Amino acid sequence: MSIWWSLHLRREAASVSLARRLLVGAMETAGVDPDVSYDLSLALSEACANAVEHGGDASTTDYRVTAFIDGDTCRIEVTDSGPGLPRGRHARALATHSARAPQPACHAPAHQARQPAVRETPLAEHGRGLFLIEELTDRVRYRDRPGRDGTVVSFDKILKWRDDAPFMAS
Repeated sequence: MSIWWSLHLRREAASVSLARRLLVGAMETAGVDPDVSYDLSLALSEACANAVEHGGDASTTDYRVTAFIDGDTCRIEVTDSGPGLPRGRHARALATHSARAPQPACHAPAHQARQPAVRETPLAEHGRGLFLIEELTDRVRYRDRPGRDGTVVSFDKILKWRDDAPFMAS
């Protein structure tokens, strides 16, 4: 079973909860375990909040969210039109967070570009969103949009299914 959806959202706070509710509804309908759905919805909320806050200037008013369920894997991509991820001495050496799961064979590999900035402390006011995404998912990739300004944050999670799941992966 494969399903996907894509949203073109305004860079405003209300769009974060809209994206989260649509994802949770799709996961519930498909029969994904509620704990997995919760992890993905929180990771999506953090990625969308980053796109709203950092995803552009006054001339960029939108961002995109795309979700793919292919077999037992969900991949979510959040794409904005901001300045991209920071480079330099504060860049983190995170090529790809993949300690828990391999990349699904169904998708082409992502290209790594610039890295997110280092979080100074776990109690810092900002910077915990990317950490949460990394902890809640199985694989995270950060890259600049090819040929234009912006960032793509994509993350995968292996799905668990409820016993009564109508679309359970075979």
